[in-house]
Amino acid sequence: MRVFLISASVVLLAGCATGQGYVSGGAGSGTMNALPQHSEAEFERDRDAILAMTGEYDVTFDFRETVPLREGYELAEPKRTGAWEVVRVIEDRGDFISLQHFLLVGDDEDNPMVIKHWRQDWEYEPARIMDYDGHDDWHMIDLTEAEAAGAWSQSVYQVDDSPRYAAVARWTHENGISTWEPHASNRPLPRRDDTTRSDYHAIQAVNRHVITPWGWVHEQDNTKIVIDETGEHPLVREVGVNTYVRTDLPRDDAADEYWAATADYWTHVRAFWDTLEATADTFHVADDAEGTLLYGPMLSASMRIAFGAADTDEAWEEAEALLASQVAIDGEPVTTDFIEMAAAE
Repeated sequence: MRVFLISASVVLLAGCATGQGYVSGGAGSGTMNALPQHSEAEFERDRDAILAMTGEYDVTFDFRETVPLREGYELAEPKRTGAWEVVRVIEDRGDFISLQHFLLVGDDEDNPMVIKHWRQDWEYEPARIMDYDGHDDWHMIDLTEAEAAGAWSQSVYQVDDSPRYAAVARWTHENGISTWEPHASNRPLPRRDDTTRSDYHAIQAVNRHVITPWGWVHEQDNTKIVIDETGEHPLVREVGVNTYVRTDLPRDDAADEYWAATADYWTHVRAFWDTLEATADTFHVADDAEGTLLYGPMLSASMRIAFGAADTDEAWEEAEALLASQVAIDGEPVTTDFIEMAAAE
């Protein structure tokens, strides 16, 4: 069995889950308001496809720049890494499914370190989604009934549960292959680039999920763009293929042990972001490229819980201060009252 291992430092700095770019519909799925409402059977096939992404995986992350779009631009070297990854359902309400990813890292496969990785939330016929404007700014988009009918949104979150990108499309299940493919949406720089370069400001991506007999593939057709006062300007195109090959990891239970210890803490954190997305029109999340201002400290707080060095209340108190210092809602710094109200919901 071929398995890649990456160190904890690489994991924390490399972005592999990588929108103004929302357009209703999905490639290959036709015009949204020309399609009928899903039947119950179609809805269940969609759910089966989403739930098929759970399990234990030998993962390869492969990103390659392909077409320079600015004169004089030289293609960057391809970036290919691998990992062990565990994907678990942490919430399933029928029309809402939340999948949490965990990385197992280290040289000892029988005693791996667990690092909370990205999260993907799937919502059937959503009312709104987030969209990235560049420069750490997001806004919320209210969807029409026609845009949402029969469709699922995928909202992706970083290791600290802060927003990353979202889009909407219908699942298709042609010839036994389940595929979800929206139109392009914008997202922040992946950390694999954010820590090493500053010549572009966002990625405009078509984000495709395909369920296969041996696992699943997350394909990305990316355009790296420069954002300035005159608009968005393409720099280079990139192809990303994240391949999840189902396997039997010897210590997948380590992810479950980490989650059992830290789930209450992360529930508070998710409640904050859920409330923000439900009530805000715009928001700003400040962090540096290395994540030392927000996601690093918030992840470290969870690790102290996992190792018994802090309890949930202590870690959440620290997280509250971090969120208050780094997040603004509709142009105003987030208040302690808002954070406490969100955590209580």
